[in-house]
Amino acid sequence: MEAPNTVRLTALSSKGGCGCKIGPADLMQVIRSLPPAEANPNLLVGLDTSDDAGVYKLSEELALVQTLDFFTPIVDDPYSFGQIAAANAISDIYAMGGKPLTVMNIVAFPISTLDKSILADILRGAADKVREAGATLVGGHSIDDKEPKFGLAVTGLVHPDKVRTNAGAKAGDKLILTKPIGVGIMTTSIKKGQLTVEETERVTRVMATLNKKAAEIMEPYDVHACTDVTGFGLMGHALEMAKGSNTGIRIKRDQVPVLPRVRELAEGGFIPGGTKNNFAHVEADITFPEAMDQIDRWILCDAVTSGGLLIAVGAAEADSLLAELVQAGVEASLIGEVTEQHPSHIVVE
Repeated sequence: MEAPNTVRLTALSSKGGCGCKIGPADLMQVIRSLPPAEANPNLLVGLDTSDDAGVYKLSEELALVQTLDFFTPIVDDPYSFGQIAAANAISDIYAMGGKPLTVMNIVAFPISTLDKSILADILRGAADKVREAGATLVGGHSIDDKEPKFGLAVTGLVHPDKVRTNAGAKAGDKLILTKPIGVGIMTTSIKKGQLTVEETERVTRVMATLNKKAAEIMEPYDVHACTDVTGFGLMGHALEMAKGSNTGIRIKRDQVPVLPRVRELAEGGFIPGGTKNNFAHVEADITFPEAMDQIDRWILCDAVTSGGLLIAVGAAEADSLLAELVQAGVEASLIGEVTEQHPSHIVVE
């Protein structure tokens, strides 16, 4: 899977590992320091609930969904890096119930020190994933930088009445997750040379898989809330759903899908800083079992790149949705439920 000149892209990142976002506590502190945005009745989804994308109403039948995401390399193969970055950015559109329409590339690349073919492979990987999503590349912007960074700005379309936010969960809903977690620990282990070729291919395949199929399958179901699990981890994004919906959430830890060897690698110390930051941010709002050790708590908070959708669906339709997802090859699991008890709080069982 290496590029022809075998440059290790992850070694060129000062962060390495998971390509994590700025920590949620730091980010919220910055956002709170800004003057409030002017109210606009056409802005259906903005900053208020820390949702996956912004939604702007154009007409009674049409709204724009807009998002962007970019990060440093988390795998060494340039083509795979491009695919993962594209799948990760496009996922926000799917989480909002929209369909991706156009994308623009965001490129930072050390053009004088790395072979141009590496950048070409990154762009080719992204382009193939954009094509798979049914979207159109319309341009982008690039700068010469000391370390590679890549991502996309994505615009999608959605009916204003069919927007799916992270703030609509209802008591009694069941929670379905469509990809396994542990990605941050696995990608940190890639940088440290701890994974086999097969293990690297496995986690790469998970990250590069579009959430398109899951989004299309859930469309006709009674879905009340949805978010994609990325940098803030499963617990971070579930907590945003709980707070935005003013509900409580129960997570059944034994039902949360985790990539193979994650526990072993975490015990070996291959835990990204972003994962520990996530845990510190949500710890006060989560009740963990007393018997649950710190490693397993970190795993539930692991910083994810291009993770699955976390879907809050009406209880009567949960089994049917789960069965359809699994039959279609989606790695989905029912991991918990929404409750009217302990609002804005998560209980792990």
